[in-house]
Amino acid sequence: MRTFLILLVAGLVSFPSMGQQASDKEVLTYIKEVEWPKAYREQDIALLDRILAAEFQMIDDQGNWYTKQDELEYIKGNKPSYESFRYEIKRLDIFENETAVVSGVGHIQNQDEEGPYLSTYHSSNVLIKRNGIWKAISSHVSGIKREYIATD
Repeated sequence: MRTFLILLVAGLVSFPSMGQQASDKEVLTYIKEVEWPKAYREQDIALLDRILAAEFQMIDDQGNWYTKQDELEYIKGNKPSYESFRYEIKRLDIFENETAVVSGVGHIQNQDEEGPYLSTYHSSNVLIKRNGIWKAISSHVSGIKREYIATD
């Protein structure tokens, strides 16, 4: 009994309905809030390659379809110029078949010739767990809005 309690406290024992799902939620949150933005910000092709599954496809706000290779080429040639970015997860559900849906809002602060602005977009991502590793297979972006910040 004592050994079980020590393992439980140390986090080495997990229950499918509790510990494993909580751990997966932490991993998925880290991927979406930290690693994915970092790959784009730093033009880290190797990192994005690890996040995206071979069959990854993205649909942008205009209805255009892109593959994993398209995304890798895009970040290779397009360094972001925003001042700040953060992703706010609104939905994170993990299903019994090791599929997850992560959806939320991206917040971008930047400025252009018209002045400083805040931009938001919505995205939904589907990830699957293969050999213990979460990989994105689909992404959809919509609802891009830009609001200029009044300056005195």
